[in-house]
Amino acid sequence: MRVLLVEDEVRLADNLAAALRDGPGFAVDWAEDGLAADDFACAASYDLVILDLMLPKLDGLGVLKRLRGRQDSTPVLVLTAKDGKDSIVQLLNAGADDYLAKPFDLGELLARAKALIRRGKGAAHPTLAALDLSVNTLEQSVHRNGVPVALSPIEYRILEYLIHRPRAVVSKRELLEHLYDFNWEHHSNVIEAHVSNLRKKLDAAVPDAEPVIETMRGRGYRLAPEAEQTS
Repeated sequence: MRVLLVEDEVRLADNLAAALRDGPGFAVDWAEDGLAADDFACAASYDLVILDLMLPKLDGLGVLKRLRGRQDSTPVLVLTAKDGKDSIVQLLNAGADDYLAKPFDLGELLARAKALIRRGKGAAHPTLAALDLSVNTLEQSVHRNGVPVALSPIEYRILEYLIHRPRAVVSKRELLEHLYDFNWEHHSNVIEAHVSNLRKKLDAAVPDAEPVIETMRGRGYRLAPEAEQTS
């Protein structure tokens, strides 16, 4: 999943970005002021925004209001040093989905981030299922018909993204935009190679079963049509 991190404290931003990349395996773009954050949000599609409240040029509340003013429903987790009841109510009324008061526990931030992404995609439970697939988003483990399937980090992220959208055709461009940050040089053949490896591993787990991932020529990929997401 792709996250926009908006934080002007460089050391904190570096630590948060590293934790988001190394733990859940998110792609992270970093903005160090409110105007840069607004530019990022206009230029790309994100699965979550982690937004500091006290920012130069445009504060977090201003960023949030601009985001919601464009009818952008991306989940927003606000980081705030303010813990007054009135300021929290103002944030929630402006469209924030959750907040953490500084200083916060890094583990709690990661847990809340993952929960917001799941809820934003209509999946309240960490275990997702489609056909004979089971994906545990907390453990980042995959089983097909009860057989564990070992995937690389990028293969796992592709499968998780597809299973969040079981009926949709997902283009290569969409996968690139959600799996990589702006520093990545985008090449669609990278996605093709990873999807090919992912398909082979899933098919090898249960050799006689039907393929789970379909290639829609000229359009992208999707899970098999009868796939239903459950929790």
